[in-house]
Amino acid sequence: MTNRLVISGVIVKPPVRSLSPAGVPHCHLVLEHQSQQWEADLPRQVYCRMQVVFSGQRSQALTQNLVEGSSVKVGGFVAYQTGRNGLNKIVLHADNIENI
Repeated sequence: MTNRLVISGVIVKPPVRSLSPAGVPHCHLVLEHQSQQWEADLPRQVYCRMQVVFSGQRSQALTQNLVEGSSVKVGGFVAYQTGRNGLNKIVLHADNIENI
């Protein structure tokens, strides 16, 4: 089965870096996407905010220059996650990022 998402947008909160108890580095950020897409032959304004997480040693090199306001294109897989507050959300687990 395929699970691959590529989306572009702007980082709207400062990236948060952390280490798991096992010592795996993580970088969490929030990406905001705005665009116009076509649906049923009509233009549609699209907006979303998505939590993105980069994990592993490679994530440090990929995210070291990211700041709030950076325009990026991110790729990875999506997974369902329940937050500490009990709210459910879709999170993009990224393996690639490009400044645009």
